[in-house]
Amino acid sequence: MTAILTIAGHEIREGLRNRWVATATLLLAALALALSLVGSAPVGEVGTGRLTVTIVSLSSLSIYLLPLIALLLAFDTVVGESERGTLLLMLSYPVTRWQVLGGKFLGHAAILAFATTVGFGSAAAAIAAVAPQAPTVAEWWNFAGLIGASVALGIAFVAIGTLVSVTVKERTTAAGVAIVVWLFLVVLYDMGLLGALVATEGQGFLGETLPVWLLANPADAYRLLTLASFDGAGAVAGLEAVVADLPAVWPALALAAWIVAPLAVAWTIFARREL
Repeated sequence: MTAILTIAGHEIREGLRNRWVATATLLLAALALALSLVGSAPVGEVGTGRLTVTIVSLSSLSIYLLPLIALLLAFDTVVGESERGTLLLMLSYPVTRWQVLGGKFLGHAAILAFATTVGFGSAAAAIAAVAPQAPTVAEWWNFAGLIGASVALGIAFVAIGTLVSVTVKERTTAAGVAIVVWLFLVVLYDMGLLGALVATEGQGFLGETLPVWLLANPADAYRLLTLASFDGAGAVAGLEAVVADLPAVWPALALAAWIVAPLAVAWTIFARREL
C-alpha cells in the first residue's frame, strides 16, 4: 500500500508541475460559476430553486467535459512511461505491476476529484452568496450528490483511459483511441439510441429495455443518477417519466462497475504485457 501511495503522490506532483490540477480546477470553476450565475433564468418558468436548475446545468456540462479531462489525464498512464523508457526503470524497484498501475490510477483519480470538488464547490458558494432565497437542505444534499456522482463519472473514465493506455503500443495511438472512446460513449451512443427509439416509436424490445441501455453507458448512468434521482432535477430535465420505476441504486452500481471492470481488464493485460 505504501508503494501505491508513493506512486500516486508522484502522479499528483507531476500534475501540479504540468499545471494539470490548476487548469482542470480553473476550467471547471469558471464554467460552473457561469452556469450558476447566468443559468437561473428558467427558475421562474419551472417553479424550482436555482440550485436545482444549476444541478441540471452542471450535469449536462459534466457529461461532456469530465470524461474528456479524465481521458486526457489517463491515456498515457502506461504507454507514455514505456515510450519515455521510464517504465522499466520503475519496475526495477521493489514494486509490482499492480502497484504501479494502481498508484497511477489513484493519483489521476485524486487530481480529478480535487478539481471537480473545488470547481463545482465554487458554484455552490456563489449561489449561497447571491441567491435571494437560501437553498433548502434537500437542495444542498442534491448538490453534494452531484459532486459525488461527477467524481465517480470522472474516475470511471480515468479507468477507461488506463485500459486504453495498457492496450496500445504508441502514445499517439492511445490519444486517438481515447478521443474515439469519448466520441462514442458521450456523443454517438445517445444519438444512435435516440435514432433507434424514433424508428421504433419507443415500442418493442428497445423501448422495454431502455433503462438497461442507458445503464450500459457510464455517461448515461451518470445522467440518470444526477437528474432522475434527485428531487426536482428529473422534472427539469424531462427524464422523470423515462426512469420512473428505476431505483437510484442501479445507476450508482453501473458507475461503480465502470470503474472496477476497466481497471480489472487493464490489470490483466498489463500483467501479461511484454515490456
